[in-house]
Amino acid sequence: MGAADRLAGLGLELPPVAAPVAAYVPAVRTGAYVHTSGQLPFRDGALAVTGKVGVGPGLVDPATAADLARTAALNALAAVASVVAGDAGAGGGGAVPADALDAVVRVVKVVVFVASDPGFTGQPAVANGASTLLADVLGAAGVHARSAVGVAVLPLDSPVEVEVLVELGAP
Repeated sequence: MGAADRLAGLGLELPPVAAPVAAYVPAVRTGAYVHTSGQLPFRDGALAVTGKVGVGPGLVDPATAADLARTAALNALAAVASVVAGDAGAGGGGAVPADALDAVVRVVKVVVFVASDPGFTGQPAVANGASTLLADVLGAAGVHARSAVGVAVLPLDSPVEVEVLVELGAP
């Protein structure tokens, strides 16, 4: 089963690649690897939730943050697919072909940044949202090394940001 079929089975599709919010591109290929820039959990071009992750009033609860990490990982996959499909990860906003993900032979490393309330230590559980999505979409190729990092603040006050490094097979 290919990535496009797995996405459909999950009721998902690759979103358009988000346009950069500064001087960078969403993803770069070098040799057999694609490195994504940090991807935020944009849905339809906007962040649905902002703020720090933690437990208590005014904070983004960990379950919501895990879902946002899942969305950010899906956005990272769109950036990877756009590079594989040949648009250089420019973030043009057009449709991204999900079958381009079939070129991924391994997700090598995932880094999940979590904008954390000072007392919050559940970053690994939040990061599981991204990790689970990658394995669900890419099967065994989606299993990876990972870092879950608590930070004081992220761009646009996003609760999470996800970076992915993937290895591609021979064309």
